[in-house]
Amino acid sequence: MSSAAANTRATIVPALRYRQAKAAIGFLCEGLGFQRHAVYEDNNGAVVHAELSFGNGLVMLGPVAPTEFGQNMRQPDEIGMKETQSPYLVVADADAVYRSAKAAGFAIVRDIRDEDYGGRGFTCRDPEGHLWSVGTYDPWTVMPKG
Repeated sequence: MSSAAANTRATIVPALRYRQAKAAIGFLCEGLGFQRHAVYEDNNGAVVHAELSFGNGLVMLGPVAPTEFGQNMRQPDEIGMKETQSPYLVVADADAVYRSAKAAGFAIVRDIRDEDYGGRGFTCRDPEGHLWSVGTYDPWTVMPKG
């Protein structure tokens, strides 16, 4: 079977929703090192869609809204601060990002450490409750088993 993936930089792009999308753009850029790729606002200056880059990866974010898509999602604070998925950021220096995330107000939920499987990393929760895992482990450089 041939791959259904498009020939593009990143073929998986997480999408997250935030109540305070402008603030989220700020703390993701400041705390984790994202860059603004595109930010679209309505006539009142509210963010309706944003794309933030991280190396060759990208996340999309938008406001919490009762849209057809939004009706199928819940925010972490609505479900006991739980998540069903967590983006993982591959970084060159996990300790530097750890310090930056803490300074930007991210709550550390799994402290920085050397991992048994290789790499060094941590997990944090952004100010709206989304989990982010950050580390130097690069799954693309490991030979797959099986």
